[in-house]
Amino acid sequence: MLDQIVDDFTAVILIGGKSSRMGRPKALLPFGNEPLVDHLVRRLEQKFKRVVVVAAPDQELPPLTAKVVRDEVAYQGPVGGIYYGLKATSGTGAFVTSCDAPFLNLPLISFLTSQISNHDVVVPYWQDRFQPLHAVYRRSVVPLLEEQLERGELRPIFLYDKVRTRKVGEEEIRRFDPEGLSFLNMNAPNDYAQALMLWQQRANSTECTEDAPLSCTIELFGVARLLAKTQVISLSLPGDATLTHVLSAVAQRLPVLVGRVINTDGTDLLAGFACNINGTNFVRDPNTKIHPQDKIFILSADAGG
Repeated sequence: MLDQIVDDFTAVILIGGKSSRMGRPKALLPFGNEPLVDHLVRRLEQKFKRVVVVAAPDQELPPLTAKVVRDEVAYQGPVGGIYYGLKATSGTGAFVTSCDAPFLNLPLISFLTSQISNHDVVVPYWQDRFQPLHAVYRRSVVPLLEEQLERGELRPIFLYDKVRTRKVGEEEIRRFDPEGLSFLNMNAPNDYAQALMLWQQRANSTECTEDAPLSCTIELFGVARLLAKTQVISLSLPGDATLTHVLSAVAQRLPVLVGRVINTDGTDLLAGFACNINGTNFVRDPNTKIHPQDKIFILSADAGG
């Protein structure tokens, strides 16, 4: 179901700001051997079939695989960018981000998009602030954004009291992005230098630990929690771990679950139980790859998640 929801949404990247504090266009900053806007487009194309870039009227851009639209009126702030981006989309709506947020977290984005069903806006709330440029908007809010532009209300927060807004708190965010790197913005040269350093550190860490053990967290719900008399356990698994490795390790750590939640071989869940990874995907394939810092939930299948 999550993939179907994302398939009906577009990713929108806003790059039309003045970049006055940076001193040069942020969208063109070199990042990972490519312009930052290319980096973001390529990243979002892993999750969305359609990516739209919203640029200023005369802004110079490299060739992009994404659709490019231009602000009809330049420098109308985030509301203008969101408005023109949503107008250029089809389907239900869009995930909207800015061009100065290089550390996009796809599992978090999937979670935000999955929450739109009964809402018009899904917006993270991190460090006591809404994050309107890392949020999901239904296309149906376009008329309200147009009215805001006419009134000169250039902050997205003015929209939130007028529509069904889902506020996603820090506890939920940390399930996918413990450090909140999704909201790390580059406004000045020093921010850019720090982001590059962090990016290189993460790249080196990935190279050095590719075959090293990975850590993940298992959270139990319902019957599994009652039987185990615990809620959360942490595991260290091989670098190429799959769901089978997870269940085998859980069976060894919590033998009370064997034959009641996990099969006697320790390789699969019994009927009536389900496994969810990072709150976004229910999985059954024993060969499903596990990644560092994944959060794996074991629950009764009839609990609905």
